Amino acid sequence: MPEEVLFARHSDMDAAPEDTAPEVLSNKYLICVSDSLFYGIGAEQVVEIITDHTITRLPRVPHYVRGIINLRGQIIPIIDMRLRLGKPPQNDNCIMVINVEGNQVGLLVDGVERMVDIPREAILPMPTQNPQKLISGMCSLPEGTTMLILDCDLLLHG
Repeated sequence: MPEEVLFARHSDMDAAPEDTAPEVLSNKYLICVSDSLFYGIGAEQVVEIITDHTITRLPRVPHYVRGIINLRGQIIPIIDMRLRLGKPPQNDNCIMVINVEGNQVGLLVDGVERMVDIPREAILPMPTQNPQKLISGMCSLPEGTTMLILDCDLLLHG
């Protein structure tokens, strides 16, 4: 009889509780830094991070396009995040290769921090409307800093 009681208790623990919490929908972002600001880029868009690079300059391109790199035989244009946002360039940086509209593009940033998982309801709209509108939202990180969510599809336009 004691075995039956133990077995009954064990099977009761396997049953799913009726009052389970609803699933929280969230998105993963890779945080990068540019001009002391934190930007989140959707993890599904990030291909790789490159720290050792040589950028070949190109004539007659927009001012924020620093040039191109040859990544294992593939030519990838490099956009300087600082120049794209109207800030002065910096030499100490790395490249995040991202997928934008089916094309690989390099994004020159000051550094890459970490991956975070942000609940969708924690993402707020931007309080001002910027004509360049490269930022699709913002949120607070656990340590109290603000992360701006970069709309990578708009990097190549405007």
